[in-house]
Amino acid sequence: MKKTLLFLAGAALLCATACKSELDKKIDGLVEQMTLEEKARLLVGTGNEGRWVSETSYGDMKNIVPGAAGTTCPIERLELPFIILSDGPAGVNIDSTRENEPGTYYCTHFPIGTLLSSTWNTQLVEHVGQSIGDEAIHYGVDVVLGPGMNIHRHPLNGRNFEYYSEDPLLTGKTAAAVIRGIQKNGVAACPKHFAANNQETNRMGNDVQVSQRALREIYLKGFELAVKEGHPKTLMTSYNKINGVSVSERRDLVTDFLRDECGFDGTVMTDWYGGDHPEDQIHAGNDLLMPGQQWQMDSIVNAVNAGRLDEKDVDASVKRLLKLIYESPRNQAGHTYDNTPDLKAHAEVTRQSATEGMVLLKNDGQALPIASGMKEIALFGCASYDFIAGGSGSGDVRRAYTVSMLEGLQNAGYSVDPLLAARYEDFVKQSIAANLEKVTARFADMVRIRPDEMPLTEQEIAAQVQRAEYAIITLGRTQGEYYDRKSSEFYLSDVERSLLVNVCRAFHAAGKKVAVVLNIGGVIETASWKELPDAILCAWQPGQEGGNSVADILSGKANPSGKLPMTWPVALSDDGATVNFPVDQTTENVSVASRRKDVGEKNVDFTRYDEGIYVGYRWYDTRAIEVSYPFGYGLSYTTFQYSDAKVARSGKNINISVNISNSGSVAGKEVVEVYVTAPGASMDKPAKELKAFAKTALLNPGKSEVVKMTLSVDDLSSYDEDSQQWIVEAGTYKIHIANSSRDIRLTETVEVK
Repeated sequence: MKKTLLFLAGAALLCATACKSELDKKIDGLVEQMTLEEKARLLVGTGNEGRWVSETSYGDMKNIVPGAAGTTCPIERLELPFIILSDGPAGVNIDSTRENEPGTYYCTHFPIGTLLSSTWNTQLVEHVGQSIGDEAIHYGVDVVLGPGMNIHRHPLNGRNFEYYSEDPLLTGKTAAAVIRGIQKNGVAACPKHFAANNQETNRMGNDVQVSQRALREIYLKGFELAVKEGHPKTLMTSYNKINGVSVSERRDLVTDFLRDECGFDGTVMTDWYGGDHPEDQIHAGNDLLMPGQQWQMDSIVNAVNAGRLDEKDVDASVKRLLKLIYESPRNQAGHTYDNTPDLKAHAEVTRQSATEGMVLLKNDGQALPIASGMKEIALFGCASYDFIAGGSGSGDVRRAYTVSMLEGLQNAGYSVDPLLAARYEDFVKQSIAANLEKVTARFADMVRIRPDEMPLTEQEIAAQVQRAEYAIITLGRTQGEYYDRKSSEFYLSDVERSLLVNVCRAFHAAGKKVAVVLNIGGVIETASWKELPDAILCAWQPGQEGGNSVADILSGKANPSGKLPMTWPVALSDDGATVNFPVDQTTENVSVASRRKDVGEKNVDFTRYDEGIYVGYRWYDTRAIEVSYPFGYGLSYTTFQYSDAKVARSGKNINISVNISNSGSVAGKEVVEVYVTAPGASMDKPAKELKAFAKTALLNPGKSEVVKMTLSVDDLSSYDEDSQQWIVEAGTYKIHIANSSRDIRLTETVEVK
């Protein structure tokens, strides 16, 4: 028996050696040649200027792809090349112009993450990702730092626009699709920020105090799905701490969970300047410290020499990073980049994808689409003329243009009063200039300055009633990295409310309709005013073709099929996380981009996730709290009938099918959502949880499609903290086939033992 075991062990060793790829052998040989200092240098980026490393033949690294976020460090002695990383949640973010060069290097600004998830269409989202990856490879970028995929824990998180949803399943599935698309080109995707990075206030020092169950079921689940289904080549850790320790320094998260449980075999990097202890980060499984500073390299070397860090941990990180470098597009034989992506084709991609993610919130009396004979439009609201393509910070894109609502409507054949347009455009310029002078905050240059809303007299509105056949009011909101939104940005301003009331009153008195377009990155308050207009279209921030995309919906060229990826509350106070979120919280000497000593201020230095797993609709639906619009909600210009639902067990699989018929008069797509209600059992459970979704093809009137989805019994499990394992409790599970979390169309049951 002993000889047999020795033989098998020897055979396994021989197989492991023989089965190694040529690249693995090359990497092993290279690591053996590297000094400890060279290993440490490789694990630390070249800094924002790309200059702190010793002189190399590569020169000034920042000039290779100007505007890129960073590079890895080349090592001349070993002929070790480098790779280039760029921001990219909504498109590749590099400089559009270059010194002493006449050409331009614009990238396509695709829709923000919130809009992409609102499509509930992973095939479409994958196509967007592929277009982003295509631009990256044409511009010489090897790693796209995206998608962003943190949970919408609270409506005021400044970075929600980059992220997908309050639900981990929708988040994970959407992110996996983007990752697959980007990586079809050989470029690496880098999902971020792992994990529980749900506020911008003191983001580098905030300690997230969260239960293991909430961490597992809500904040890690999306990353787990993205890794298992998207297979990203890289991943970025977040700034924040979780239960007292920085995420990038937690081996239980980076190695035990991410690598061992989820099967992630790629490179893990820090967020820029994230973490305080390089030796702990490398031991945790972080491979690349970005953007890189000399002291970090010294710290790694000193820690190994002092015995605080095992050189085996360093070697493991070096090997993972070398694999990424050698497999990157830049380092493939014969690869060149030409700086000429097909921007025209990608403009069509962003235009079409944006229409599918816009959400029709209200449409009384078939106010939309605009009747075919109507061409004279009264266009109100500064955002109509200064349209917002996306958010600010690293999620921005240096694009060639942004199509405004005015331009989009004109392109679609509508007419807008040129005098009103001129007045708005002049006001916008003056207001932005005035507001810019008031800004003194750090990173103000990275925040898009918005104009105030322009007041209009009743006489001016009356003149538009006489001229126009239909009124559109665009309400805009900006948001971005570094700052959480203020509560005032959730509610309408007095001027906005007055504009809405007066326009609706005047146009309705003349028997004319009013539509509101929301050009926003995150949830705003609607309950107090949504009865005023005839229609409300949430256009989100739809990228550079935004005005054309909105016009496609308003004119009926496209039928809206988006569904909300988050709940819209009646008031901020209704949200379960509000009591533990820095709502309008300002603290002296708090810099959102630099470390802060632990002074123990609630929601700044630490944030308690007391709501546990009850995030978003799990909170509202379980407690039967009134909402303005529920999770998964969205109207269409047509109607759909649900019938013939079937739920059947097949081993560990639960197979679900339902017939969806277009019972209306125009072609459209429908999103089918599957929620599960667990049986009354020992574990506390939400009223329902999203477990599957699918979107139909474009169905013509009278046509139908059988939508099929499959769950695993394991998908019904919850995390038990006492036993530290996932448990599926026995009983009868209700399978709800729904149009939203509060519009259940059909319910079946399945028994689980």
